[in-house]
Amino acid sequence: MLYTLVIILTLIAAVLLIGIVLIQKSKGGGLGSTFASSNSILGVRRTNDVIEKATWYLAGAVALLSILSVFCAPSLTQDNGIRSHIETPVSVPATEAPAE
Repeated sequence: MLYTLVIILTLIAAVLLIGIVLIQKSKGGGLGSTFASSNSILGVRRTNDVIEKATWYLAGAVALLSILSVFCAPSLTQDNGIRSHIETPVSVPATEAPAE
């Protein structure tokens, strides 16, 4: 249950991070130039700071959730894992060939 929640949160943070990175104004313009009207309302400097902070927070969240998912992952053991369903082969004694 906890593992599923961590994976879902990681996916949401990753999708948001992709969106934030695409919105950012790169040196070549990027998709950030499409939202130029919002920059004039809030000011270019303040909007860029908010987007940059959101990028760092989301990147940190993805990294932290990825590490957390390792500790929450269900373990595969002999008792409750797939390996317990595999039967060990029975050895059959070899028959000897008749002497000629």
